[in-house]
Amino acid sequence: MFLRGGRRLFLSGAPRFRHRGKVIAFQLKKDGAVRVAQSLQGEQIGSYFGSELCPLDTDRDGTTDVLLVAAPMFLGPQNKETGRVYVYLVGQQPLLTFQGTLQPEPAQDARFGFAMGALPDLNQDGFADVAVGAPLEDGHRGALYLYHGTQNGVRPRPAQRIAAVSMPQALSYFGRSVDGRLDLDGDDLVDVAVGAQGAAVLLSSQPIVHLAPSLDVSPPAISVVQRDCRRRGQEAACLSAALCFQVTSRTRGRWDRRFHLRFTASLDEWTAGARAAFDGSGQRLSPRRLRLTVGNVTCEQLHFHVLDTSDYLRPVALTVTFALDNTTKPGPVLDEGSPTSIRKLVPFSKDCGPDNECITDLVLLANMDIRGSREDPFLVRGGRRKVLVSATLENRMENAYNTSLRLSFSRNLHLASFTPQRDRPVKVECAAPAPHARLCGVGHPVFPTGAKMTFLLEFEFSCSSLLSQVLVRLTATSSSREGSGTLRDNTAEASAYVQYEPHLLFSSESTLHRYEVHPYGTLPVGPGPEFKTTLRVQNLGCYVVSGLIISAFLPAVAHGGNYFLSLSQVITNNASCIVQNLTEPPGPPVHPEDLQHSSRLNGSNTRCQVVRCHLGWLAKGAEVSVGLLRLVHNEFFRKAKFKSVTVVSTFELGAEEGSVLQLTEASRWSESLLEVIQTRPILISLWILIGSVLGGLLLLALLVFCLWKLGFFARKKIPEEEKREEKLEQ
Repeated sequence: MFLRGGRRLFLSGAPRFRHRGKVIAFQLKKDGAVRVAQSLQGEQIGSYFGSELCPLDTDRDGTTDVLLVAAPMFLGPQNKETGRVYVYLVGQQPLLTFQGTLQPEPAQDARFGFAMGALPDLNQDGFADVAVGAPLEDGHRGALYLYHGTQNGVRPRPAQRIAAVSMPQALSYFGRSVDGRLDLDGDDLVDVAVGAQGAAVLLSSQPIVHLAPSLDVSPPAISVVQRDCRRRGQEAACLSAALCFQVTSRTRGRWDRRFHLRFTASLDEWTAGARAAFDGSGQRLSPRRLRLTVGNVTCEQLHFHVLDTSDYLRPVALTVTFALDNTTKPGPVLDEGSPTSIRKLVPFSKDCGPDNECITDLVLLANMDIRGSREDPFLVRGGRRKVLVSATLENRMENAYNTSLRLSFSRNLHLASFTPQRDRPVKVECAAPAPHARLCGVGHPVFPTGAKMTFLLEFEFSCSSLLSQVLVRLTATSSSREGSGTLRDNTAEASAYVQYEPHLLFSSESTLHRYEVHPYGTLPVGPGPEFKTTLRVQNLGCYVVSGLIISAFLPAVAHGGNYFLSLSQVITNNASCIVQNLTEPPGPPVHPEDLQHSSRLNGSNTRCQVVRCHLGWLAKGAEVSVGLLRLVHNEFFRKAKFKSVTVVSTFELGAEEGSVLQLTEASRWSESLLEVIQTRPILISLWILIGSVLGGLLLLALLVFCLWKLGFFARKKIPEEEKREEKLEQ
């Protein structure tokens, strides 16, 4: 090992020293005495630290810069005999400084470091390289690792791994020995000899070339408005790109300076939509092959075109990836610092003056064909199911690129149509990012200066969502810049407060319409019958309604707290009912003695039992019913003086306070009538009864006498009996 100042050190490895291994650096003095300059100790028992030593002059100045010490039997994870190489930097004081380790990845039985050899500068970076053998890798097939040197030592990652399994001939223990100081084929390039069991392999190094690519596009920007060619039947903007490669090499020797390059040009390779394509193929990829020569500049023309697209904000990306083509014959390899791709971004020209910056002013107005305030809402009747909104978009300044109209509307509306109103057709494309939102591109790519456009939006009222307000909001945006002072008119709203008129059928049906009250001493005895009144609400419209209330006013109590009808039970289905306190009539309740002067019993002259029922959700076509069971009190009607009286029960259908429903007068009220008739006994005289009985008996006797005279009771003889009697007489 050569040090600065002409000093020399002798290195010796003792891999079995105290089972850990040791490396000793000896210095030979002029008087022949030997002095130990420094010693290095192994860290693991049985690792054979120091079995291989490799001094390396990385900068090739005649002095040793790095010392590699191998421990090929170092045990790694899972007790695998991976091996390890320790890297020491050579200096003045201390003499050897630990820098790091080299080891195979992934960890396997390798005996990495079994052989090491210094190599000349393979990659032409000005620093010497080193080769490390691992003969047990890949099931004892073996491998060779190449590491590049640097100004500060050795790179920790291998530059190349050469495995025996990739060789055409089956080898074992490849990498057990290595030497890199040969040039067997006479091409002035280093050849590396690698030993294996029963064989030796000669690896030839390859020349290194450096590529300097350039890419120029003409014209430098894509015009959005002007189209100068036609491709695939459409107007397009055509461009051309000059791709050039300048080739240099620092490798000397006799080798062919001409070689081939394969490259692939792509347009917007990471973009989903196709904005551009190459001429001829019409594809976004164009693979080609090019012949290069060291010391020359070689160029290739790429022709492509840009079609009409909605994305004019991002530039079109032209990317070229390339690699040397050594498939037909061995050739040079690329320098590690040489690029393998080049990229050019081609922007769009905006036609916005010298500064190429568009400052626009979008103005948006909207009107709705219905009006409704919170105090006086608009009533949505069954015949009207649609609402129209007219919106006008205008550009009062420079071109607006990528103009978009964002539309959002309340949940009680459905968008039926979106129709642009303009003499000249303008391209409008809409998408639905959400159920109640639309995003429309207007006039892409550009909405020019002075352009004005009107849209007619037709909405239908939703049957499933009832809200107190309809709201339509429109917002216009673009990729052009707009001053903060003019942004307020980029948004327009149209709204109205509404109420809904549902199509409901409210009816009542009773099981008892007429009842006769018998006097005392006649049947029936005790209270009268129990009858049922059924209230039904049917939803015949399309709205899903809720918040309905049924109020039943049931006449029940007359003067003195006397009940003539009483509620016994409430039967509900999809409703919640409560019985409230008795009502008070405007005047005093009717007296039983005065009942003959009243033809009706209702809430104006009796106290009523009140039942309030809150109905649940009522879907389209559904119905809900409430049953009221009531009992007739015979005692009251037997005592009262009347001939006939009608009990009128009133039922009201309403909505909760703050509801969006407004019921028609015809669907709000219903009545149930019960006519009560009082019968009187008829007195018959005793003489009338006796006379009637005697008259009946005389009439019966007269009838029997007439029948006897007519021979009705005489029996007729049949002819056979007459003949038998004649024979007996003879």
